[in-house]
Amino acid sequence: MKLVLVICLVALATATPQKHPESTAQIVVDERSDSGDGNFHYRFETSNGISAQKTGTPGSEGQSNMDGGFRFTLPDGTIAEVRYVANELGYQPESSLLPKPHPLPDHVHELLRIAEEQRRKGITFEK
Repeated sequence: MKLVLVICLVALATATPQKHPESTAQIVVDERSDSGDGNFHYRFETSNGISAQKTGTPGSEGQSNMDGGFRFTLPDGTIAEVRYVANELGYQPESSLLPKPHPLPDHVHELLRIAEEQRRKGITFEK
């Protein structure tokens, strides 16, 4: 009977969930400022290498313009980093991790040049 009880206690002790290393990360930097007029800034870093920062300013069309970025460590140990701008033109991320569009063929560049020239001359086409 005592042996069964000892085995059960050992099984219970080994079955308890183990904490994942990321669950013990601590915040090592936490900076925040907000002037209340649409201008703000924040930056944080954690002990496991996660960091983010963002600066915001009022935009010309009532939106918040933001400039920022974030980084973290991938499972293979490399650092993933994304920088971005968000403004009247939308969200514009930059990172080596993002897919790149295929380059346009030369004839498309020529067609775009012709179309721009026609717009400047006031040439329009009916739909």
